[in-house]
Amino acid sequence: MPVAGGGFEQCYNAQAVVSVDSLLVVAADVVQAANDKQQLQPMLNKIAVLPDALGEVETLLADNGYFSAANVTACAAAGIEPLVAMGRQPHHPSLNQRFAAVPPAPENPTPVEAMAHRLMTPDGKKLYALRKQTPEPVFGIIKSVLGFGSSCCAVSIGSEASGAW
Repeated sequence: MPVAGGGFEQCYNAQAVVSVDSLLVVAADVVQAANDKQQLQPMLNKIAVLPDALGEVETLLADNGYFSAANVTACAAAGIEPLVAMGRQPHHPSLNQRFAAVPPAPENPTPVEAMAHRLMTPDGKKLYALRKQTPEPVFGIIKSVLGFGSSCCAVSIGSEASGAW
């Protein structure tokens, strides 16, 4: 895979669907493709065949690497509400941004417009914030158990798709 700074390394891109409530990895995949946008649909396919005993996926939380109109539409078609970052999120928004009134929902929105509006609501922000504390600890635990330090490049365990139950 291409790596930051140029060149290529023998690396893999790991995807995991992690339950927000239990941190249980319910689906996983490892690919050599560096781009995450093409990895969301295969993970949706894995979610679709999960046993009913695990419950129903209501919301999918994912970072900006997974954002595309096609992926948002695929989630909606699967009956899963997508909350996928549409760009880089500032770490420290101004007070005006943090407490700005939520604009009215668009009439007859496209799936992307509906998701963009949901991400601006207090409930949407609160739910999306769970993404940081769901897959990252799981990947950190995996790397720790496998003996990889936080800066090791022998195996690139990176991206994640999170399913919120």
